[in-house]
Amino acid sequence: ENMPADNIERAIKKGTGELAGGNLEEVSFEAFGPGGIAMIIEGITDNKNRTLGELKGILSQYEGKMAGEGAVRWMFEKRGSMVVHSEGKPKEELELLIIESGAEDMSWQNTNLEVYTKPEDLEKTKKTLIEKGLKIESASLGWFAKEEATISDREKEKAQKIFQALDENDAVQDIYSNLKM
Repeated sequence: ENMPADNIERAIKKGTGELAGGNLEEVSFEAFGPGGIAMIIEGITDNKNRTLGELKGILSQYEGKMAGEGAVRWMFEKRGSMVVHSEGKPKEELELLIIESGAEDMSWQNTNLEVYTKPEDLEKTKKTLIEKGLKIESASLGWFAKEEATISDREKEKAQKIFQALDENDAVQDIYSNLKM
């Protein structure tokens, strides 16, 4: 598409880490949003300072602000999470299978079961449930709020706008919040 070969070679070298500036690093930021909701923003970037500046801009636009390290994280705990299809099994039988698999907790979401584990037990529990014939829709590690925060409808609208703007940022991978929906 009419691009010089040098530009293509430089982009390849940068992407493979042969040139400086091509190294990607994981980043995690803590922030407060409208109504004082707590947020953990995780992502991957090749320039942490640029990403920090972009996130500060997004947050300040919707009454949010960055927080110091540890100011928010204590309100969350890292857990494994899976969505398990009930497969028409009786509720009690399914719950017993989940407990025997090593899960810490569970909650019903319509006909599916949300299963929580310690981070280090996620894969083992998932494998055990699959071996028992259950269908796992999704499994991931994430930050879960210890207590959820309730805010006004006006603040919820601003929070939704922050989440949307953060989600549109290329560096942002996950956003965790203690906002009660």
